[in-house]
Amino acid sequence: MSLLAGGALGAPAEHWVATWIASPSPQLAQEQKMRAQGLEFQNQTVREIVHTSIGGNSVRVRLSNAYGDGTLEIGAAHIALRAQGAGIVSGSDRVLTFGGRPSTSIPPNAPVLSDPVKVDVAAASDLAISLYLSKAAGGAGIHYSAQQTNYVIGGDQTAAESFAGKATIKSWVFLEGVDVLAPDTAAAIVAFGDSITDGAASTVDANRRWPNLLAGRLLAQHNRRQLAVVDAGIGGNRILHDAKTNVEFGVNALARFERDALSQPGARYVIVLEGINDIGHAGTSAPASEAVSAEEIMAGLKQIAERAHEHGLKIFGGTLTPFAGTTFPGYYSPEKDTKRKAVNEWIRTGHAFDGVIDFDKAVRDPGNPDHMLAAYDSGDHLHPNDEGYKAMAAAIELSLFR
Repeated sequence: MSLLAGGALGAPAEHWVATWIASPSPQLAQEQKMRAQGLEFQNQTVREIVHTSIGGNSVRVRLSNAYGDGTLEIGAAHIALRAQGAGIVSGSDRVLTFGGRPSTSIPPNAPVLSDPVKVDVAAASDLAISLYLSKAAGGAGIHYSAQQTNYVIGGDQTAAESFAGKATIKSWVFLEGVDVLAPDTAAAIVAFGDSITDGAASTVDANRRWPNLLAGRLLAQHNRRQLAVVDAGIGGNRILHDAKTNVEFGVNALARFERDALSQPGARYVIVLEGINDIGHAGTSAPASEAVSAEEIMAGLKQIAERAHEHGLKIFGGTLTPFAGTTFPGYYSPEKDTKRKAVNEWIRTGHAFDGVIDFDKAVRDPGNPDHMLAAYDSGDHLHPNDEGYKAMAAAIELSLFR
């Protein structure tokens, strides 16, 4: 739905567009493991750092109690421009309210939107969102592998310009998205995938995931309308099976597609890069009985494409990248790679998508195409490094987003 800026007749039409998101996974079952990762909170403030794709002068925040087992109490919430580390820019702090109230209670599995707040948010900038957790709370709405340092301190420090004696975590918790009010022509591209979309093995705190780098390319094209790029990747995610032992890997992609992609404000495009874990995990971190055929992966991807079209979104299929020689025991075999190649051939020629992004071609070794190019390899022969993610972003034709 479009809004008239300031409510004035004839003012430029605007609407909400997601500028940053994080896809949640279920909570760790063992309390001790949760505690060991610093994901249990009481009378503490969590300051979380997020990196925008597009900017605006009005912002709202989506909090989440996804997979929570009880009501989540948010005692206070603030948003500010980040300076360095956990510090914020003086004078930029704003109180977040919820229906006019400075606190909110979130039922299990529910999201909550903050009221809009006026703050000048620049494109490709960092925001600090501070949540005071007054009562005991486990890490619901949690994105485990953030590749970003976030901060925890005792008491209500939501308005503090700096944190002293802070602990750190490498997850986003209770935080699902940030939206900006943008011109009606603005839109969001949702990057939907697994750890390679999530930026695994990229430099921490550097925003070198391929969706970040794609956002940078789009920002450099000053003649283009505003196009946000938001990252709905979850490390270890599969299309057809939930993670059971490693719940950090999330629920199956078919189940989470509605929340993590189709429901994103301003979403108009999807890039999907899923399937390598369906091939690799069976018999390693997942039961051998969960092995799937190339045809079953194709059917799952086709379901995702059809659901995107049903919602009026264009969707682009990404080919699965090489993984021969990976250091994860049992993840690769020649038989598994045969499945990957069959899926890639279908993505390239099956016409299920509105376009194809050949990530495989972008990062493979031309002389040994079952392997990732050494210059792009993080060292585990599965995940790219920063240069590999740059090559993936460069392989995306910007003309797809007309």
